[in-house]
Amino acid sequence: MKKRYFLPVTFWVILIMVLCTMPGKDVPSNSFLEKIHFDKIVHFGLFGGIVFFFNLAIYWQKKKVSTGLQVLFVLFAAAYGLAIEFIQKYYAEGRSFDMVDAVADTIGAIAGVFVFKLFISLITKKNKLPENKNPS
Repeated sequence: MKKRYFLPVTFWVILIMVLCTMPGKDVPSNSFLEKIHFDKIVHFGLFGGIVFFFNLAIYWQKKKVSTGLQVLFVLFAAAYGLAIEFIQKYYAEGRSFDMVDAVADTIGAIAGVFVFKLFISLITKKNKLPENKNPS
């Protein structure tokens, strides 16, 4: 297993930890974004990214990813999201536990599987050569 394939997901997981443990006073706020719950969209995308990059790392090596492994990636991302909520509650200054964030993390993680499958189908479709059609 080549470690370089896991660099994107490693970077992504660290980025999430840094962003989610920033002190509350350092998190930008905007009343419009708060009204539309933009932070939930961000959580959805961040945790979908974990699953996407994990899948991509395996795909680069084996050219396929099993359903069982995809379920494991979703469970990891969901557990990581829940763990971060507890870190925010107990250790991050000015942050708190939000179960709705954890739900957004989990739904995003599930969506990450579908985004990965769509991405791979688009890439493989693009790389296929057109068939030679002879009218015989």
